[in-house]
Amino acid sequence: MEKKWWHGKTAYQIYPKSFCDSNGDGIGDLRGIISKLDYLKELGVDIIWLSPIYCSPLADQGYDISDYYNIDPRFGTMEDMDKLLEEANKREMFIVMDLVVNHCSDEHEWFKKACQDPDGRYGKYFYIKDWHEGEPLPCNWRSYFGGPCWDKLPGHDDKVYLHVFHKKQPDLNWENPELREEIYKMINWWLEKGLAGFRIDAIINIKKKLPFSNYPADREDGLCSVRKMLAEATGIGDFLGEMAEKTFRKWDAFTVGEVFNEKDEELPQFIGDNGYFSTMFDFSETVLGQSEKGWYAAEPVTPEMYKEAAFRNHKRVEGVGFLSNIIENHDEPRGVSHYLPEGEATETAKKMLGGVNFMMKGLPFLYQGQEIGMENFHYDSIDQADDISALDQYQVALDAGLSPEEALKVVDHFSRDNARSPFQWDASANAGFTTGTPWLRVNSNYKHLNLAEQKNRPDSVWNFYRQLIQLRQNPVYHETIVYGEMVPYLAEQYNLMAYYRQGEGQQLLVLGNFQKEPQDVVLPGKVKALLLNNLPGFDAEGSVLHMEGWQFVVLEV
Repeated sequence: MEKKWWHGKTAYQIYPKSFCDSNGDGIGDLRGIISKLDYLKELGVDIIWLSPIYCSPLADQGYDISDYYNIDPRFGTMEDMDKLLEEANKREMFIVMDLVVNHCSDEHEWFKKACQDPDGRYGKYFYIKDWHEGEPLPCNWRSYFGGPCWDKLPGHDDKVYLHVFHKKQPDLNWENPELREEIYKMINWWLEKGLAGFRIDAIINIKKKLPFSNYPADREDGLCSVRKMLAEATGIGDFLGEMAEKTFRKWDAFTVGEVFNEKDEELPQFIGDNGYFSTMFDFSETVLGQSEKGWYAAEPVTPEMYKEAAFRNHKRVEGVGFLSNIIENHDEPRGVSHYLPEGEATETAKKMLGGVNFMMKGLPFLYQGQEIGMENFHYDSIDQADDISALDQYQVALDAGLSPEEALKVVDHFSRDNARSPFQWDASANAGFTTGTPWLRVNSNYKHLNLAEQKNRPDSVWNFYRQLIQLRQNPVYHETIVYGEMVPYLAEQYNLMAYYRQGEGQQLLVLGNFQKEPQDVVLPGKVKALLLNNLPGFDAEGSVLHMEGWQFVVLEV
């Protein structure tokens, strides 16, 4: 594998709206982020990914962009963005933004002009079809947020447009080379400004299987998941290769793809030495237990499911490229509430989950609040939900026969609001996030779960994450942790997640007891050094390690 500048880094996702509010309007902003750069540097973060801060009506929290070249006034100004780039550069940190180019906002100038003249230049930037009342729609795909993927084109009763996400997010027509050139121009503009790269949103959706056609319905609504179409679409590599060649490779930019549905044989094209992207997220754990029927039908994720998925996906990419490892992000529930059994999200268990994920081969991505073990919150009523997916899935659960109380419990667990609640800085009003009224309510546990309480406590979750990052940065172990092969150990042992990181003349063993009950682990040989332990005790007799519930250790063996 060709070594790249970003390989040894640690990345951190900021959801700007909920990170730090500098002006008291209840919304996090760029100046708030600037004020916390030293905090992130102290934690050990190198790469910062910002969720969208472009101009947007916020139908989908900024993933509906109305102007790719400007900062939404809610978050600040372009001068603030320039200042952020400047301050990050001073600290040898790198800023990455979201690249959302499967769709734009219906308030983007392109779509407004398409509505004015559907048959003209800008009409061809979108998928617009003739349609008359009473006729079937061009296809029966269901949007990710529920309902048909087609809506009437504003101002036209005889035309519909495609949106695989929200109806205010019309899909861009990547088959049109003129549209693609506009996108490349915008990407290069940002990279020239000093951006280090992009997280690339929902990119697999840019290639549709054409012509539009129906698939067997998978719910009572007569529609089918758009993923069925994506599984049959071919030729996306032509678009992604062209984009990489005309933009990212020119700048040696860091790019991480939100990629689903890729086939094993395509991995070198996606994340090989000269791939479309630098890396892509490992979603193999986040999709565990999901059901086509909806959130209500999801299976609980077990430790064995988690382990098997992680090992399988990392084996796929060994010798090909890097994955970016996550426990949570802005689209997922809090990892400690999702992967740990109900009532078991203790600090010890949170550290174990963080450790087994962080030490896997690849680029570790932390999500804001993960480093202090932030948890899901509870809705008293569906009226408190901001997440459009939560509103849709609540209705899906009701339609499936669940009671309102049962449906609300489902939404409690899976809602994206869980990860979007404000960062818990301290025990003061609104968790120190804002002096105003927060746009989304703060988790009620903030008075005891916050950064200020953990920062100077040596055994806190925050200090454990800091130790993980410091171990990755340690020159003695850096090469092995970054480039060493990941090899499962005792994979058949129940609720034990164990693997080697094998480097040149060096072997680390990562052990996580993924349950509350103690268990014994047979060690492969002599322990040369105990590098990290989430508990004060280390109980080894001969070749047997007695592990406490949720214990996590890194050993040199």
